[in-house]
Amino acid sequence: MQNAKPEFPFQPIAEYRAYKGAIDAAMLRVCESGNYILGPECVAFEKEFAAWIGSENAVGVANGTDALVLALRALGIGAGDTVLTVSHTAVATVAAIELTGAEPLLVDIEPATFTLDPQKLADTIRANPQRRFKAVIPVHLYGQPADMPAILAIAQQHGLRVIEDCAQCHGATLGGKITGTFGDAATFSFYPTKNLGAIGDGGAVVTQDATLAARIRELRQYGWKSRYISDTTGMNSRLDELQAAILRVKLPHLRADNQRRHDIAALYGKHAANAAITLPPVRAGAEHVYHQYVVRSPQRDALMAALKLQGVPSAIHYPQPVHTQPAYLGRIVHGAGGLGESERACREVLSLPMHPQLTDDAALFAAEKISRWQP
Repeated sequence: MQNAKPEFPFQPIAEYRAYKGAIDAAMLRVCESGNYILGPECVAFEKEFAAWIGSENAVGVANGTDALVLALRALGIGAGDTVLTVSHTAVATVAAIELTGAEPLLVDIEPATFTLDPQKLADTIRANPQRRFKAVIPVHLYGQPADMPAILAIAQQHGLRVIEDCAQCHGATLGGKITGTFGDAATFSFYPTKNLGAIGDGGAVVTQDATLAARIRELRQYGWKSRYISDTTGMNSRLDELQAAILRVKLPHLRADNQRRHDIAALYGKHAANAAITLPPVRAGAEHVYHQYVVRSPQRDALMAALKLQGVPSAIHYPQPVHTQPAYLGRIVHGAGGLGESERACREVLSLPMHPQLTDDAALFAAEKISRWQP
């Protein structure tokens, strides 16, 4: 096993350095072009990303939160409507629902996968017949696909639109089908730490529906069909040319980068075994893309402190479920059976170092410290 402490580079900088020459050239190309907003780089990236996902349409927007807002609005969801999602997620999922005027209703998660529990989803809908349920947003958390066949069956039964939150699962698959192609629409974030990350903010909405895509294109720029004339009330949410050009550089490397994440996960799985820690399982038939490698332990805080002393960085995604955060406490509706699994997960989860530029030595060093840890 590795003894000397290796480097644990910060992901965005390490990734920039890995593709520095091509990224610098792309940025210079944009700067010299004079086209800075919704120009040829954005158009090209939209086509390339749609093809990569296997979808007919992709619409570049300013960030992943806006992608959710625009998808909801384009589907006609707003005030008086209820949207089902999870509490164990980045707060953006819930914030986006409220930004449309709709009300979020939070459903508990499966304990093993941290994703929306289909049974709790069905129970929640049955328990709230007075509500105008319009959509469900399953979150493919940490790179693990949610149980889309079960969720889609429930959505179809109750006439719900399905918007996949794919902010953490670029390239994950379930049953050979890529996430982002199951629902009516899917939203992506290109925040710098994502599997496909910009050097700044960025996002996209993907859909097979050309009419829906056209609606999102209008909404992302003030509701314009023709310049300066708003046919509807839209917003300003555009993927700028610099970020689009950078994403075009990185996109061809995404499959290899995801494979590198798999390799690191395999090292952890082989060398980090510890009876006091649960390593992340993979849903049957799924291909996990390990946006985060998340272990869990009832003694999580002690584990995190021990790793810090050994020079191994870690993080908590997420320290509080949305419904217990100050901005939402006491005013968000909980699903049937409560949110106990979401609350327990937030007390136990810990994200280990994970990104394509992490070396085997670094992963093995972290794994050794974890395997030897005693609560």
